[in-house]
Amino acid sequence: MAPVARRLSENEGNDVTPNCAFDVGWGRLIFGQTFASMPDLLSTLREERPDRRDIAVYVLDPHVLLAHAPQEVFLDPSHTFRLDLSTYEASDRPLPGFIIRPLSSRTDAEAINRIYAARGMVTAPPQFFASERDPDPIVYLVAADEVTGQVIGTVTGVSHIRAFDDPERGASLWCLAVDPQARQPGVGEALVRHLAEHFAQEGAAFLDLSVMHDNTQAIALYEKLGFERVPYFTVKRKNPINEKLFSGPETLEGFNPYARIIINEARRRGIVVEEIDAASGFFRLTFGARSVRCRESLSELTSAVAMSICDDKSVTSRIVAEAGVRVPEQMTTAAPMEEIVAFLSRHGRLVVKPARGEQGQGISVGITSLAELETAIGEARKISSEVLVEECVEGEDLRLVVINFRVVAAAIRRPATVVGDGRSTVLELIEAQSRRRAAATGGESRIPCDAETERTVRDAGFALNAVLPAGQELKVRRTANLHTGGTIHDVTDVVHPLLVDAAVKVARAIDIPVVGVDLMVKSPMGADYAFIEANERPGLANHEPQPTAERFIDLLFPLAMPTSVRQVLDAPQARAES
Repeated sequence: MAPVARRLSENEGNDVTPNCAFDVGWGRLIFGQTFASMPDLLSTLREERPDRRDIAVYVLDPHVLLAHAPQEVFLDPSHTFRLDLSTYEASDRPLPGFIIRPLSSRTDAEAINRIYAARGMVTAPPQFFASERDPDPIVYLVAADEVTGQVIGTVTGVSHIRAFDDPERGASLWCLAVDPQARQPGVGEALVRHLAEHFAQEGAAFLDLSVMHDNTQAIALYEKLGFERVPYFTVKRKNPINEKLFSGPETLEGFNPYARIIINEARRRGIVVEEIDAASGFFRLTFGARSVRCRESLSELTSAVAMSICDDKSVTSRIVAEAGVRVPEQMTTAAPMEEIVAFLSRHGRLVVKPARGEQGQGISVGITSLAELETAIGEARKISSEVLVEECVEGEDLRLVVINFRVVAAAIRRPATVVGDGRSTVLELIEAQSRRRAAATGGESRIPCDAETERTVRDAGFALNAVLPAGQELKVRRTANLHTGGTIHDVTDVVHPLLVDAAVKVARAIDIPVVGVDLMVKSPMGADYAFIEANERPGLANHEPQPTAERFIDLLFPLAMPTSVRQVLDAPQARAES
């Protein structure tokens, strides 16, 4: 029988911390059952600090609390689930390619905040994670790649016993988040299990959590692990962070993440958004007397000439080369076959791509034989009648987002990779990873199971129906495009100045106000590079924590620019750099 929400009795509450509001970094957990007075609970909620998200949990009679201040607080549309730790059964399944450990450094704290930002969650000051608390109710666990050590997931646990001497011996789970770029399967499940096992060993009776009512993927995971729905309620304050939870459904639906990130920033500044064609990403932004039509990050400020240059990769290559940018040697398949064969012999490895096209479609990388070349040309011609053959430059794919001739974000883009679990076939791993990437990007990123994927897997010594050993990584695509399952890793703070200079040169040569410049680099911290292509409609999403959407709106509507940003951009150093 499910437990019923109740206030602690007088006898139970003798040693309980009254009016408990415990700081967890991103806000406070306000334990409603420790409040004897509804006005006291409301007063505590009103003490919420700016840019924080306080959560009042286990609120008894939430309808009464809302009646006290209907303009200030709202009932959170989340469900509460509980795991009975006395009946929980641990799993002995090995972790494929990652480990679970406690948070141990400031670097871990910064990685947790990076994942929070990528998931649209409220971050906590890095120093908070290392703050001394006596007793300390908070448990931070991280999932780390066992090869690179990179943090790819996190979960927070709170001991109610240590927080307010809970006589029911409860604990709760918060902030379960997995890096959208994580390749390993089962990270979220492993974090939940390790937290449950930690609290079970401490003698906790149950582990509770709160999850959005429509987060079907998370709910399915929790139910699989044995969590059951319980009738507890959560109340939050009406603030800008929570606005989407209490303001009702958005009137504009159907836009992809690349349009939504711009639309949300525009609305935040009071700019009117008008839908033109959501399915294709078209909308109009209006601020005062100025109105601009956009298709995601492509706006009327980009000229037809600039767009035409970007549309034809061979033209782009010639124009940026004349501006002093290093480009790979290139030719078209319109040349005689003997010249193409000689080109292959001279370079050893080639890239074949359609002269027109986007999102990595029709591109084959690492072509080494004439048979592969003929197949790759056939694939590229499905996208464009004109096909380019280019020397294959070794390195990593670096995307630099240039807005108003300034580099706003730089990120290494890595091809789709799967990690074996010792049970699943390569194809099953690809399909599972594709589902995770699609869920993390609003359906924008998927790994196609096409001839290029099959060739990549085969060249690595595997078949699609082969079982990949546990922990072994396998690159299943050679191109790093997000739309074909690639992942993005921010390097803005460490990118070499010469790479920044090359990206700005590309933007000025094309004379385009917003552009994604793709370079092949040995390292983002080095000066070696080769220009690959320019994208006139770069995706501004997935570059957290860089302010891509903010700078795009600044470009379109300078008068809507926050004063603090205008002061930075008008500084003498900023003018010199431009």
